[in-house]
Amino acid sequence: MTPRHVLVLGGTAEARRLAAALHRHPAFAVTSSLAGRVARPRLPSGEVRIGGFGGVEGLTTWLSGHRTDAVVDATHPFAARMTANAVAATAATGVPLLVLRRPGWTEGPGDRWHRVPDAARAAELVPRLGTRPFLSTGSGDLAAFAGLDLWCLLRAVDPPPPPLPARHHLVLARGPFTADAERALLREHRIDVVVARDSGGELTAAKLVAARELGLPVVLLARPPAPDAPAVTSVEEAVAWLSAALVEAR
Repeated sequence: MTPRHVLVLGGTAEARRLAAALHRHPAFAVTSSLAGRVARPRLPSGEVRIGGFGGVEGLTTWLSGHRTDAVVDATHPFAARMTANAVAATAATGVPLLVLRRPGWTEGPGDRWHRVPDAARAAELVPRLGTRPFLSTGSGDLAAFAGLDLWCLLRAVDPPPPPLPARHHLVLARGPFTADAERALLREHRIDVVVARDSGGELTAAKLVAARELGLPVVLLARPPAPDAPAVTSVEEAVAWLSAALVEAR
């Protein structure tokens, strides 16, 4: 039986685990696509392509040219443009699309969360909550905070592009981070408010644990709307869906 070709739009831990599972499965051949925004990405198992497709048209051409049997959008929950392109390209080609998204975070006892719809609203709220924010939002949202007249702590894997807050300190580091390390970071820089995306998952949740333990408020950016497509929250569910759709249906 010819393996069914699955394109995994990746860059997340879930995408890497899915690629590894499909790479081991004799019924599938997997290609992972990475956006190329990180200089030294963690490469998944199987074939890997790095860089953009060139919008909806480019992705549509790629899917047809590579005889793709299914696409799994396992990008970051905030990668709204790539998700929209995947929805449009799979609709144009008739290729099945599955969305793999880890659940968002749930507020618990001791948390002081302020949920906002976007980075612009977060930038308006932060000065009311503190004077030394930790902006843990990813490079794409930092421009919204460039006008803050506050000292800001930034953290990224690679140096983020401008504009950035005029007064800031940049830490270049790649997670995951422990709660102890996050607590030490917040104390070292006298952080009094944490700003983060509702990314979900365990890999980046330690800063929320540290904020809770230190009694700090957290400004949490809401996720973009979910696409109109089948969705699962785990790698196991994704493999089961692909098996039912591509293998058992033969």
